[in-house]
Amino acid sequence: MECNWYRKDENRLLCPSKRLKFLNKACVIRDAERDLTADGEAKNPWKLCTVQQVEDLKSLLRVIPIWSTGVIFNVISAQPTFPVLQAQSMNRQITRNFSIPAGSFGIFTIVSIISWILVYNRVVLPLASKFKGAPVHINAKTRIGVGLFFSFLAMAVTSLVESIRRSIAIKEGLAEFPKATVPMSALWLIPQNALVGFAEASFLTSQVEFYYSEIPKSISSIVWGLSTLSGCFGSLLASVVLSTVDKATREVGSWVSSNINKGHYDDYYLVLGGISMGNFIYFLACSYAYGPMQEEEHMKETSEY
Repeated sequence: MECNWYRKDENRLLCPSKRLKFLNKACVIRDAERDLTADGEAKNPWKLCTVQQVEDLKSLLRVIPIWSTGVIFNVISAQPTFPVLQAQSMNRQITRNFSIPAGSFGIFTIVSIISWILVYNRVVLPLASKFKGAPVHINAKTRIGVGLFFSFLAMAVTSLVESIRRSIAIKEGLAEFPKATVPMSALWLIPQNALVGFAEASFLTSQVEFYYSEIPKSISSIVWGLSTLSGCFGSLLASVVLSTVDKATREVGSWVSSNINKGHYDDYYLVLGGISMGNFIYFLACSYAYGPMQEEEHMKETSEY
C-alpha cells in the first residue's frame, strides 16, 4: 500500500529514502483529519515530521559511526604531559648558547600540520592532476583513513624512541634520577611530533569536510559541535585509559610512573598504538558500510550522463 508522506511545499523531497527505513513511519500521514490542521500543518510536530526532517536525521545518524573514530583519535592526541617529561630528560642543546625548551617541541607538530596542508594543496593535488590529465580530488573518507593510520605510526615511533631513551637512562645509572639528562639528542622527538601533525592535518580537516559534505545544510550548524564533542569525549576517555593502565600495572611498577626512567611509557604507547590500529580497522568497516559519499555518487551520475 502506498503511503501518504507528509511534506511541505518548500521541500523538494517527495518521499523518504530506503536507508534506515524504520524512521520513515515518522513522516506517514495515517489520518489527515487527526494529524493535520486545516492549513495542512502537523497538529503535533513531535508525532508527525516532514520527509525532509526525517532525511536530515538519517544523514546525521549515518555519520555517527565515522564520527566515533574521532573520539579514539582524540584519545591519542590528548597526551600532553608525557612528551614534555620525555623532552626534559633528553639533551635539548642545539648550539653552545641555545637549547630548545621542553615545552616547545609541540611546535614541530604545528609546523607539520601547516606544511602538510600546503604541500597537499600546492604540490600533491596539482602534480596528481597534471599526471592524470584531469582535476584530482582525494575524498574526505580516504584522508580520514590516512590520518588514522598515521596516528598509529606516530604511537609506534613514540614507543620506539622512548624504549631507546629508557634503555640509555638505565645503562647510564639514571633510573633513580628522572630529572637527569640522558645522553640522547631530543631531536629524536621530531619524527613522532611530525607524524602527529601529519595525522591531525589529514584527519581533523577531512572530518569537518566529510560532515559538511554529508550533512544537509539545514542542520550544518552542528558540524563544529560534532568535532568539539569528539574532542571532549576523547579527552575524557584518555583519562580513563591512563587511569586503567596505572591501576593494572601498579603492583609490578606502574607503566606511567612519575619517574619517567622507572616507568614503562614505551609499553603504554604500544597500548595506544594498538588502540589506534583497532580504530583504523573499525573505520575501514564503517567506511565500507557507509558506502559512497554524495560527491562520489554525483560524479558517477555525471560520468554516466
